[in-house]
Amino acid sequence: MTAYKKNTLLAIRWIVGLLFIFSGLIKANDPLGLSYKMQEFFEAWNWYFFNDYTLAFSLIMNVFEVLAGVAVIIGWRMKLFSWLLLLLIVFFSFLTGYALFSGKIKTCGCFGDCLPLSPAQSFTKDLILFALILVLFINRKAIYSSVRSITAITLLALCVLSISGLQAYVMKYLPVVDCLPYKKGNNILKEMQPPPNAIQDSVVMIFKYRKNGKVLEYTMENLPADLDSSYEFIDRTDKLVRKGNATPPIADFALFTLNETDTTDTLLHSNNEYVMLFAKDFSTFNKWYNDDFKSIFRELQQKNIPLFIVTADKQNAEKVLNAIPGIQILLCDATVIKTAARVNATYFVMNGANIISKFSYVDAYKFL
Repeated sequence: MTAYKKNTLLAIRWIVGLLFIFSGLIKANDPLGLSYKMQEFFEAWNWYFFNDYTLAFSLIMNVFEVLAGVAVIIGWRMKLFSWLLLLLIVFFSFLTGYALFSGKIKTCGCFGDCLPLSPAQSFTKDLILFALILVLFINRKAIYSSVRSITAITLLALCVLSISGLQAYVMKYLPVVDCLPYKKGNNILKEMQPPPNAIQDSVVMIFKYRKNGKVLEYTMENLPADLDSSYEFIDRTDKLVRKGNATPPIADFALFTLNETDTTDTLLHSNNEYVMLFAKDFSTFNKWYNDDFKSIFRELQQKNIPLFIVTADKQNAEKVLNAIPGIQILLCDATVIKTAARVNATYFVMNGANIISKFSYVDAYKFL
């Protein structure tokens, strides 16, 4: 092998390896986010039976990406890992291509929420990666490990343990780096506004008429000059001509009382302090309803600071009211809660629309 070819393969190994390590690490910071993105794909294909397994898929995928990235860089077992990477990038390219050409998936989740890529960007990235991995695959027999076997196995084992530990930690204590619009320091009302210089959707009105047994379509600009009673009006629809980017980071945040009274504006436009405990459902009720919660609730009552339990589980909310006298329940969409609070349950310390602090119920003692 010439020195040029050797150096080229080494450079490609580092590029591919670092990309996979970065991709795995950034998604390991929020494995639930990747599992929700997987559910979005499965639901688009009506494969709902996979939804119960997406978290396991996510955890395994993140570990494997980092593992594969390290293995490629050190050149360990390239005959095996070149096959695995080739199959993986073909699969990724299919997903990003589907997102791009179907239009059903807005973002692919390749780099999580911290570095959102459009479907076009994700597909382009995967095509470039595919070409690089194909070069490694073709030359896999010419690549040898730069470290001893025992060293490689030890290094890869440490990768598995560290990434698994990171994922276990963030699922219990919230992501180390919060890249969501509900992160500490954000103002929910500002996040509900479209981005600066956003472009609105371009929509044209289509009018349908029937004349002489034929259905004809016209826009407002080209309505027929002889439009009269001989034209039978059928329908008017709006046709999207160009998709804009005016979707705000937070698009559907709303809070309702059990009596279905919308209290969103009242809370967010107030200048008052309050605490929200986001609990999508009450499956973990026995975990967060502990001495720390009772101490927080008692302290807030003494300071006349409201504490709201925000949930999507209206059916069981009444039971909680009976279990915790004086508590206030607010209802919110389950998807919103899953986005705002990766841990079930998560405390939000608020002042109006400002998120002052945010922590898992496991860290509730920090509030005291």
